[in-house]
Amino acid sequence: MCQDCPDKTVNRRNLIVGGLALAGAGATISPAAAQTATDEAMPVSPEEALQRLIDGNARYVANAPINTDHSVGRVARAAGQQPFAAVVCCSDSRVAPELVFDQGPGALFVVRVAGNFINEDGLASLEFGAAVLGLKLIVVLGHSSCGAVVATIASIQDNELPPGHLPSLVNAIRPAVYDVMAKNPDDLLVAATERNAINNAERAQTEAPILSELHSSGKLKSAAAIYEISTGEVTFLS
Repeated sequence: MCQDCPDKTVNRRNLIVGGLALAGAGATISPAAAQTATDEAMPVSPEEALQRLIDGNARYVANAPINTDHSVGRVARAAGQQPFAAVVCCSDSRVAPELVFDQGPGALFVVRVAGNFINEDGLASLEFGAAVLGLKLIVVLGHSSCGAVVATIASIQDNELPPGHLPSLVNAIRPAVYDVMAKNPDDLLVAATERNAINNAERAQTEAPILSELHSSGKLKSAAAIYEISTGEVTFLS
């Protein structure tokens, strides 16, 4: 395949990758079927997608969820998926995006890794979700008391890497800690957790060619947020 062809754009990638998706379990479904699957109309803009998550979190905090019967739309979901937002979140067992934002199955495209950073695999997943599934929004969701951030801070302070494959997590989060440690010595965990979410949301906006083009055209938005485990509240930082 020509590596310098001028028509190698997001639209062309949609045609290539979309063809593969339609042949398998990643196939999209019609907006009408998606509404049946999630019991809510699909957002038509990034702003509406963000507001839907904000409203859902408010219901979660108030213990008034509307997405409680997950059998609704099961048949429609078997035909494909059309999530409206991606959530890049931590692997922490206390963080469950569908619950936190009160969204039913089929609404969120979730990418999980301890420390909620975007690595190459996560980036490819987001590109697939945006270009093929039509995501309107990417949220990088950090959370309180994040063990991966704690481990990174300890590694820097002790000048020692953890064992096994854990250095890959530490090295990914390390830039966020360095960004804030001079100005936030007494509240370093909170500041680094926020900066890590912001850094990765910014990466989602600028990664070329797929995500950056979709952001530039206004079809996609990225935001950073923090989930407070003790209260259930999500605060959007950007």
